[in-house]
Amino acid sequence: MELRNDRTWLSCQLGAREHYAVPRALHLRGLLREFHTDIWLQHKRGRRFHPALAQARVSAANAAAFTFAMKSQAGGLNGWELTVRRNEWFQRNVVARLRRREREAARKPTTVFAYSYAAAEIFDHARERGWRTVLGQIDPGPADDRIVAQLHQRANCNAWQPAPAEYWQKWRSECELADEIVVNSNWSREALISEGIPETKIRVIPLAFETSNDAQTFQRHYPPAFTAARPLRVLFLGQINLRKGAGELLDAARFFANEPLEFWFVGPRQMDITADLRNARHVKWFGAVPRTKVSRFYREADVFILPTFSDGFALTQLEAQSWKLPVIASRFCGEVVRHDQNGVLLDEVSAEAIAKVLNELLPAPQRLAAMSRHSYVREEFSLQALASSLSQL
Repeated sequence: MELRNDRTWLSCQLGAREHYAVPRALHLRGLLREFHTDIWLQHKRGRRFHPALAQARVSAANAAAFTFAMKSQAGGLNGWELTVRRNEWFQRNVVARLRRREREAARKPTTVFAYSYAAAEIFDHARERGWRTVLGQIDPGPADDRIVAQLHQRANCNAWQPAPAEYWQKWRSECELADEIVVNSNWSREALISEGIPETKIRVIPLAFETSNDAQTFQRHYPPAFTAARPLRVLFLGQINLRKGAGELLDAARFFANEPLEFWFVGPRQMDITADLRNARHVKWFGAVPRTKVSRFYREADVFILPTFSDGFALTQLEAQSWKLPVIASRFCGEVVRHDQNGVLLDEVSAEAIAKVLNELLPAPQRLAAMSRHSYVREEFSLQALASSLSQL
């Protein structure tokens, strides 16, 4: 079906979320009029630039962003206060840029895309001009906050601070101003509906991921059996915290102290770890790793695990699949795992459920090999699929 290309998009994004997938997808379809961001450094091959947008019209505020950062540091802003103020600064900055382009903006029907928590003022400006507004919801919203609060209360941990009331008040304003709200998983959709967000506004569009050339040519092999010399390697990669189910995974690790199995934890620790697990022979701690070094762990692991209690999607699932890794995941994130085909879905997030799955996989490397053959990034998670879904909104 040929889609009409009679509406142009303005994409607004604070930071480098999803490697700029939304503006790249819109640009791919010829729909992107302009991409508004905070920092864009073309001379660096880093996180604040993408070659796919080299020919796109990009508007950034490098000097203003650095000035805001320096003033915030000098003023001692941190935590939620810094997050809220940064979001406010970005919205004001984008609106000021849009005002300078008023005459140009009137030429074509316009859709404005902006991510949650930094969209309300942008949408308010857009609605005054009769533009369509699309909110990219990055997480399951207040329901997610409550889940994390309960986890910390149960663990008797006071280190976590909930979002302030004004954060959620502004979010509700964004939802009211949005014509459509894009979420990345059915889990997020259900969470938003539980908060009273109209179901008719919500569209489920999964994240996009592009497999690297190295991953495309990689061949995965499993031994005939897992032994002390060649144990089953279970990879957890990301923030090591209660929300991601790291506590339950560590509790499960206690069941395997004398088995040919290793738990690899890659990422920053954001929770207390007991001494027996910090020093356990079969639990390996690698700390935070640069993005350029992450592929080593995907290549050398045997299975990837994400026992999260709540995630909008979790891109690491697709990253693991791009390296032909089977994935063990909970049901509280994006619909990536097909049970017993390319991985295993946990019945619940608990040490017992995790241990049950690992006990089944430990004597069955051939089962992992079969899952590996079906583990790849499917077309529904491609940039082209994202472009098609956005163009049809």
